[in-house]
Amino acid sequence: MEWTEEQIAKSKEDFRVFIYMVWKMISLPDPTPIQYDIAHTLQNLPNDRFIIEGFRGVAKSFITCAYAVWTLWRDPQKKVEIVSASKDRADANAIFIKRIIYTLPFLAHLKARPDQRDQQNLFDVGPAVPDISPSIKSVGISGQLTGSRADLLIADDVEVANNSGTQTQRDKLNEAVKEFDAIIKPKGQIVYLGTPQNEMSLYNELQQRGYKCRIWTVLYPESLSEREFYGDRLAKIIADKYDNNPDLYAGKPTDPRRFDEEEIYKRRLSYGKAGFALQFMLNTNLSDQEKYPLKVQDLMIANLSLDEANLKWYWSNDRQLRINDLPCVALKGDYFYEPQGRSNEVFEYTGTVMAVDPSGRGKDETSYAVVKYLNGYLFVLEVGGTREGYSDSTLRQLANKAKIYGVNEIVVEGNFGDGMFSQLFKPVLNDIHPCSVTEVKNYAQKEARIIDTLEPVMMRHKLIIHKQVIIDDYQVYENTPAYSLIYQMTRLSRDRGALAHDDRLDALCMAVAYWLAVMDRDEEIGMQEQIEAKLEQWLDPDKGIFYRDETNQMRPMGRSEAKRISTYNMLKNY
Repeated sequence: MEWTEEQIAKSKEDFRVFIYMVWKMISLPDPTPIQYDIAHTLQNLPNDRFIIEGFRGVAKSFITCAYAVWTLWRDPQKKVEIVSASKDRADANAIFIKRIIYTLPFLAHLKARPDQRDQQNLFDVGPAVPDISPSIKSVGISGQLTGSRADLLIADDVEVANNSGTQTQRDKLNEAVKEFDAIIKPKGQIVYLGTPQNEMSLYNELQQRGYKCRIWTVLYPESLSEREFYGDRLAKIIADKYDNNPDLYAGKPTDPRRFDEEEIYKRRLSYGKAGFALQFMLNTNLSDQEKYPLKVQDLMIANLSLDEANLKWYWSNDRQLRINDLPCVALKGDYFYEPQGRSNEVFEYTGTVMAVDPSGRGKDETSYAVVKYLNGYLFVLEVGGTREGYSDSTLRQLANKAKIYGVNEIVVEGNFGDGMFSQLFKPVLNDIHPCSVTEVKNYAQKEARIIDTLEPVMMRHKLIIHKQVIIDDYQVYENTPAYSLIYQMTRLSRDRGALAHDDRLDALCMAVAYWLAVMDRDEEIGMQEQIEAKLEQWLDPDKGIFYRDETNQMRPMGRSEAKRISTYNMLKNY
């Protein structure tokens, strides 16, 4: 693509024109108004210590990399350092910066000369005079930060889930970023790009240290109270429209070309309430609804069979579907609901897993959960626990449960006792119900892990609970509320140590996590595939339902076939 001298001159004066050219040259769609606004903010930073909080996917990293190139184009003697949570991420930004330089013809003079540094993670631009610091340098937050100076330091997603989940990690990160002040030159700029990972985000801490912040949310504020939370930090392009007509804009997409309502709905389901609030609304002031995100209203409560289930289920929180004959110990306003409906097609479960969270004798329970899978749905058949630790009676009880439910695999939490439970359990299991035993070890904060696993599944209404589980659980609640599954589920927050006991909920989480790999299967497609496979099987002349033995007698249908009478009737007309 050819650019006129006038266009090039204009792009050197206005960064928004420059990113338009960059987007064109690398075959991206034209920048959106939100992206232009981020670009304009970068060019006119109101403070030399600044935080850009933009919703995940807004391309803030791309824009800021382009800003680094634009800065060096206007002044090749400047030095830019890019810091990310990992070295790979930082290097990827440096590579993108080099790509821009090599792609735009009018930036050819910025290519490194043969006598200059030209590595992946550090390089010079052509007009730069010799200096100890390269023009561009990328480094991970845990790498060697010192040793160079910078006029512009870009901290791109230095806060991620893996380095901010615990207070110890957050303290370490807070200390690491203090090194930035030793790197930056006088009158230099430090620009953070990111999305908060928790309520105690680094970006909140930095604002207490004099940093200014600008926020671009994926939706306009959904309420006046949410608008008040953002205050003057909300980007003007968003704030002005909402403030002038909140009824028109409340809860609408701010960047519909990039994320329309359908896409945002998918992201909300995928990330869960708290995750969406943090990653897309940049809201660290989580309400009680987000603090206690696991709601029983997202479940479906039904009488379930041991062997088979309907292929498709329909959820609704219509008041008429509220279950009033089951005691509910959830928080106020949260109720159990039965399914609105289910398909006529019934098939055997694909598989069954039992998750076991062991403990020693004492206050904690050795807990278990039995979860079956079919066509994208998870069916909870039993959840229980005992405070007998590794006792022989406990091991035999678990083995017998596995036999009753036809468990294919048992998943055991291996952190406790360094795998000793599995070694004691296997001989008992082999004697009663031989099956596979897999140990898993969890290192993430337990509360966050449980919420991040269960919330998306529950919000998509994929978790169906057997009625008897609720009945049995209430008996537990009447005696010791803290050991109740529903109590644990509805009182769990992301705060470390939020619950005195979470063993049963953790066992359920482990069982659900086991099936997550197949949870994305579309139930409609799955239903059609299951029906077609069964039709082929039943019509097989050698082993189908029309098979005749040596006496020319038709083989009678088995128990499972007899229960599928609707499909059988369809076959008669085939």
